[in-house]
Amino acid sequence: MKRRLFDVDEKYMVRAIELARLGMGSVSPNPMVGCVIEHEGVIIGEGYHCEYGKSHAEVNAINSVIDKALLKLSTLYVTLEPCSHFGKTPPCSDLILQYGIPNVVVGTVDPYAQVAGKGLEKLRNGGCKVLQGYLEDKCIELNRRFFTFHQMKRPYIILKWAQTADGFIDTDRSYEQYGQSTWITNDLSRIAVHKMRADESAILVGTNTAMKDNPSLTVREWSGNPPLRLVIDRNIMLSPELALFDQSVPTVVYTSKEVPAKDNVEFKRILFNGNELEQILNDLHERGILSLIVEGGQILLNSFISSNIWDEARVFIGKCNFHHGVKAPAFDAMMLKSQELDDSWMFVFHKV
Repeated sequence: MKRRLFDVDEKYMVRAIELARLGMGSVSPNPMVGCVIEHEGVIIGEGYHCEYGKSHAEVNAINSVIDKALLKLSTLYVTLEPCSHFGKTPPCSDLILQYGIPNVVVGTVDPYAQVAGKGLEKLRNGGCKVLQGYLEDKCIELNRRFFTFHQMKRPYIILKWAQTADGFIDTDRSYEQYGQSTWITNDLSRIAVHKMRADESAILVGTNTAMKDNPSLTVREWSGNPPLRLVIDRNIMLSPELALFDQSVPTVVYTSKEVPAKDNVEFKRILFNGNELEQILNDLHERGILSLIVEGGQILLNSFISSNIWDEARVFIGKCNFHHGVKAPAFDAMMLKSQELDDSWMFVFHKV
C-alpha cells in the first residue's frame, strides 16, 4: 500500500535516514538502516544498525523505548524492509509483531533474496498496517552499495584519482623516482581520501601504481576500518618490501601464478585472458565485498571506464600544472556535486 507523503511522515523518515548513515563503514556487508518510533507526534525510540553481526536498527529502536506499553499505539518508521529470516540475529519482523506495533512505514523493499518482500508479507499477515515507498529514492541512494551488490552481483565501484589543473595524473617518472608519490592536491584532500577508504570495503591498484607510488592504502588520517587491499600483479613482479605487503591489513594479490599465502597476504590466481575485471569482481562478490575503490593509474582506470563497469568517480583537482606527463582519464559522466578543499577541489560524478 502506498499513499501520498505528508510532512509528518517525511520528517520521521528523514530522521531514520540520518540515523542509518551513522553505520557507514561499520555494517558491511549488511545495509545501513535507521529506525524511528513515533507516538502521538513524539519520537519515543530510535536506533540504527551500528555494527555487522550486532542488533539491527529496529531492535535498537524498540529497546530504547522506556514505556513499552506505548508500542501498541505507535508507528515504526524504518528505511529498509524489516528482515524475516534468521541470520546473525533473529528476524526484526518477529520482534515488531511481538510488541504489537500496529503501523509500520518502510522506505524501500530489501533486494536481498532471503528478504525481498517476505518481511512486509509477514508483518501484514500478523496484522500490521504496512505502508511502503516513503522517500524510496533517498533510501535506495543511501544503500546504493547494497542494492548494486545484490542486483548486479558485483561491488559498487568508485573510481578515484587526483589530477592537476592542466589534466595530468602523474609526471613521466624515471625508475629512480619510483616509490615517491607525486603529490597533486593538499592535506585536506588527503584526509578526504582516507575518510573515503574508511567508508568502503576494498581498494584496488595495479602493478604500476604499487611499484611507482608504494602506497599503503590504509586509513591513517581518519577514524575507521581499513579496506581490504587488492593489487594486480600478473607475474609477481612486485617487491615483498612494498608497504602493501607489511601484513598490517588483509591483502589479496591477483596473479597468474600459484603462490602460497603468507601472513595476511593471499594470492588469488586468475586467468589473464581479457576478462580479468569480471573475474576480480566475481571474486569480490563471493567475498561479500559491497564496495570497491579503484585507485590505480591510467591503465587500470581506463580499463574500468572502457568496459563501462563503474558507478561513481571522485576526482580531486589541485592547483598545480605538470604541462606534460600521464593524462587523466576521459569519461562521460554527470557531475553530482563538488566540494572545495582549501586550494583543491573534489568533484563527484555518476555514470550516465
